[in-house]
Amino acid sequence: MENNKPIIVVAVGGNALLQRGELMSFENQQKNIAVATAALAKLSEDHRVVIVHGNGPQVGLLALQKFAYTDAPPYPLDVLGAETQGMIGYMIAQGLKQNLPGHKVSTVLTQVEVDANDPAFASPNKFIGPVYDKQTADDKAAEFGWSIKADGEYWRRVVPSPLPQKIVELDSIRTLLAADHTVICCGGGGCPVIDTAEGYKGVEAVIDKDLSAAVLAQQLGAEHYLILTDGDFVCVDWGTPNEQPLYDVTVDQIQQYAFAAGSMQPKVDACCAFAKSTNGVGHIGSLDKAQAIMAKQSGTHIHP
Repeated sequence: MENNKPIIVVAVGGNALLQRGELMSFENQQKNIAVATAALAKLSEDHRVVIVHGNGPQVGLLALQKFAYTDAPPYPLDVLGAETQGMIGYMIAQGLKQNLPGHKVSTVLTQVEVDANDPAFASPNKFIGPVYDKQTADDKAAEFGWSIKADGEYWRRVVPSPLPQKIVELDSIRTLLAADHTVICCGGGGCPVIDTAEGYKGVEAVIDKDLSAAVLAQQLGAEHYLILTDGDFVCVDWGTPNEQPLYDVTVDQIQQYAFAAGSMQPKVDACCAFAKSTNGVGHIGSLDKAQAIMAKQSGTHIHP
């Protein structure tokens, strides 16, 4: 590549787009994205930046809209994922350009190959859509045939989440990075597709964006993989009197602990997979401290 700055793949959690319990309006998302892109823009000073964003609330909202049009069949989740990649990518690109005038920013609609036989299709566990109280969630599950699970003190719809295998548009992303673009891609984990004799075909699923971002970082040969969330550190016994933050740890050290299955554990797993396969460093920390994390002044850092 012509540009020799190290590559950093950044996975931005849903808190960058919509605060928990917040109205899913354009104005609220625009406000939150303005904060997120101000932090992300600073990373481009020392890195070639690739941004992967979540889409759980947005794809869930689009899935709900089908019930307003009973005379039209619903669109599958992979197509709704493509819609959210365009919507959120557009908003993030605008925010970055406001912070980086003259800088090149590109959004790539991204397909991610999954295994048609992945066991996740028989065991939905990926949260999408808004949060509900238990009674409302039960009512919607009965009405629409959803699977639901607890998400903290709330309840949400869950859908299949197969493991990502291959980033289909990888060559395009490489070309843009070589031309010094900041790239927004694999939004919401990417559109899940399977490879068939007739070519790629979409499947009814949502891929975990942290795991897709880790695969992307591996396949790009990135030096750093950064997951931005709403906590400063990965903590053992989080939320208890024995809470203990982790700072610099190896893969073997952090894998001795168990974390929340629906939130922190996939982030830790994604960083560990990246560190083991590339000898790069996985970082987890707060969105508003992105630059401080990369300066080792905040965050949890996972080494091979």
